Amino acid sequence: MKRVFYVITTLALLVGAIGCSSESEQAGAGQQAMPPQSVSVLTIARQAVTHEMILPGRVTPSRQSQVRPQVDGVITERLFEEGAQVEKGQQLYQIDDARYRAQLNSTIADVKSAQANLKTLEAKARRYDDLIKQNAISRQEYDDVIAQKEQAQAAISVAQAAVDLARVNLGYTKVYAPISGRISRSFVTEGTLATTNQTQQLATITQLNPIFIDMQESGRAILTLRQAMQEQGSMPVELTVDEATGKKYEHIGSVKFSEVTVDESTGSVALRAEMPNPDGLLLPGLFVKGHVITGTEQALLVPQRATMRQQDGSLSVYVVNSNDVVEARALKTSDIYKDQYIATSGIKEGDRLIVSGYQKVKPGSKVNTSEWQSSSRGSR
Repeated sequence: MKRVFYVITTLALLVGAIGCSSESEQAGAGQQAMPPQSVSVLTIARQAVTHEMILPGRVTPSRQSQVRPQVDGVITERLFEEGAQVEKGQQLYQIDDARYRAQLNSTIADVKSAQANLKTLEAKARRYDDLIKQNAISRQEYDDVIAQKEQAQAAISVAQAAVDLARVNLGYTKVYAPISGRISRSFVTEGTLATTNQTQQLATITQLNPIFIDMQESGRAILTLRQAMQEQGSMPVELTVDEATGKKYEHIGSVKFSEVTVDESTGSVALRAEMPNPDGLLLPGLFVKGHVITGTEQALLVPQRATMRQQDGSLSVYVVNSNDVVEARALKTSDIYKDQYIATSGIKEGDRLIVSGYQKVKPGSKVNTSEWQSSSRGSR
């Protein structure tokens, strides 16, 4: 009985070993028959890269004027619509001019009186010329007449100056717009007494086209910006007016100047850009983001998602050669553009870079490739 048991056990072990060997051979055959791994590749080509500095900015008016009275008087009329566009030289207010018109008439009368007095003295001086020759009058009498004539001439000059001043004051009763622009609400009403030394302006005029964008940049980065300004002459500026949507302002401006000193408290330098504003969309005080374009170039771009960080901090990528075999490349970059690296070495134009699926392959592996698709490709 024991002998039969041993025979059966031995046969079972042999059958099990044969079965395991058969399964191992089938697994090995299956591994050899597995197809190459599929990966998505990006064919590297030079692309236009725009270098820009993104700076916080604030909208300020290019010109702003406070309308103030030049003479004292009661405002009798407002001649503009609040918030409207006004033109330089347009009359805005009328100040009661009765007193100034009377002053002008009075000074004109003084001039006429002084002119009449001068004519009388001139005639007297001519008569005294003859009399002095005949020794009919004394030299003192003659000199007195000549002095009176000269005083009359001076009086005419003074009276004429008074006329000019009275005419100017009368003109100041009409308050004109000193610049063209959008006018504010009126801070006074008809019947208000206006004085030349009052602190409250009558209204404010703001020129909105063009408009200024005042920005701040760090003192270290300003060196790059000033070098770019010297090379290009002027630099374009774009604006982001809505950070929530990233919407750009439709017009493009340019940097006009930068301060020549660095603010000691903040370590920054002020920049000013001029921006077209024909529709008046940009209002003074509005905060925006300025995109100062410092230059453009054609560069090789590598998506950050396609790179691998090594232990020493360097970057590497996988590319597929002409035989569809994976190769490892050490990547060197100069800068970051959006979500991509600007490559300086490690890849060249025409290389097929593995963007998706590189985690499942290794150098020397055979792969099947398909073109990588991304909705962000080609977007700025």
